[in-house]
Amino acid sequence: MITGEQKSKVDAVWDAFWSGGIANPLEVMEQITYLLFIRRLDDEQQLALNRANLTKKPIFGNPFPVDRDGLRWSVFKNYAPDEMFQAVEQDVFPFIRTMRDEDSTYAHFMKDARLSIPNPGMLTKVVDLLDKIEMRDLDTKGDVYEYMLAKIASSGQNGQFRTPRHIIKLMVEMMAPDPGDTIVDPASGTCGFLVAATEYMRDHHAGEISSGKGAKHFHHDMFHGFDFDSTMLRIGSMNMLLHGVEQPDIRYRDSLAEANTGDAGAYSLVLANPPFAGSLDYENTAKDLQQIVKTKKTELLFLALFLRLLKPGGRAAVIVPDGVLFGSSKAHKTLRQMLVNDHKLDAVVKLPSGVFRPYAGVSTAILFFTKTNSGGTDHVWFYDVQADGFSLDDKRTPLLDSDKLGPLAALSDDEHVKNNLPDVLARWAERDSSELQRERTEQSFCVPRNAIEEQGYDLSLNRYKVIVHDEVEHRAPEEILDELDKLELDIQSGLAELRQMLAGGAK
Repeated sequence: MITGEQKSKVDAVWDAFWSGGIANPLEVMEQITYLLFIRRLDDEQQLALNRANLTKKPIFGNPFPVDRDGLRWSVFKNYAPDEMFQAVEQDVFPFIRTMRDEDSTYAHFMKDARLSIPNPGMLTKVVDLLDKIEMRDLDTKGDVYEYMLAKIASSGQNGQFRTPRHIIKLMVEMMAPDPGDTIVDPASGTCGFLVAATEYMRDHHAGEISSGKGAKHFHHDMFHGFDFDSTMLRIGSMNMLLHGVEQPDIRYRDSLAEANTGDAGAYSLVLANPPFAGSLDYENTAKDLQQIVKTKKTELLFLALFLRLLKPGGRAAVIVPDGVLFGSSKAHKTLRQMLVNDHKLDAVVKLPSGVFRPYAGVSTAILFFTKTNSGGTDHVWFYDVQADGFSLDDKRTPLLDSDKLGPLAALSDDEHVKNNLPDVLARWAERDSSELQRERTEQSFCVPRNAIEEQGYDLSLNRYKVIVHDEVEHRAPEEILDELDKLELDIQSGLAELRQMLAGGAK
């Protein structure tokens, strides 16, 4: 976990950018990504040199030409400001732009890298600050970068790119990926879902992914992320690199476009928070998606896309706006009916409306389903999340200590009221057993398929939840009327006495 000292160092880097006039948080993150990539190349070079000295064998695949030491972070960081600025701008950045021959997605996304730090003084300060941040081991690298990414959201701009980390972790824990999975996020952004999946694999399957075929699959074939924002692709690629994945498939791609239909049935697990709205080039939208559900709504088209991408038996955990659950259009109803009748709809987890604040107050839910092409929905498990560990206002203040947040915390009943996520995870595991006996008055319960059919395939939790009102005892109407009559007599008597007193005073 990143320490307070590390956080202070990262904060100082951001402050240096802001005080230097670069206020766009995405531009700040992009420049930090470039510089961390350059630092990473130098680390790789040093490892290669150490290996060569140890084995007495020549260096193969070293990032920098041996006659270009000035490109190395460890060298130019000691230059005078003007000399450093010239070296980085005129030598280092042109070099990383031409690294396409290196077999990595990271090198691919550096092809249009540019230095936007405006002056030597600011560059020197940023390089010095970044150099002081310890990034020795995998966990530290990943935690530092995640903390930097969190600052994109906290800066008040572009927060839509980040799904809350504790919600991502909940979804990954519920899906429990295994070493044989092939995971895709077709709207990957900063690759938060894929990163969380790598962490789950290291926590639960470290031995199976550490060598042989398991390692090859983990580093080259397990993780796939698509986006059509080049900045997000660069940041996402670096995020995966710093979390220890050598060669993930992170690509520029409009997932809904007609041109990208060649990987149907290629994946076993979808983890995603697709765009809820946005411009759509209807003419270029994949025709097979339009055949599944004819609509211009991106959230529905993405659900159709997930079904296309999954192989039979493949699973999905995806965030959708509430409108998907109860929308009355033909497209909405068709898609819900398809999930229930043609595949296996596993669960609907309703999230509090403040989860995405301060950027959006939209109500959302997580859909869990399995592609079967042959039905299989016996019942659907519902959970009404009322608290996720943070305040549901724009500040999103933690309500518990850090060790009590997230889906893996051990909580008391009083703490559960502030963080429902551990209960979601625990009850998810019982959805086919004890949860079947729960009443619809509870926070979680199961609804049989025929009940969903009777409601026109409406999947909103409130359609099925039974609200129990506290019993209130009321007095008999006759008793209340008698009391009102008595009050009226008292008032009239009081008024008569008052008139007599006033009349006496007048005399």
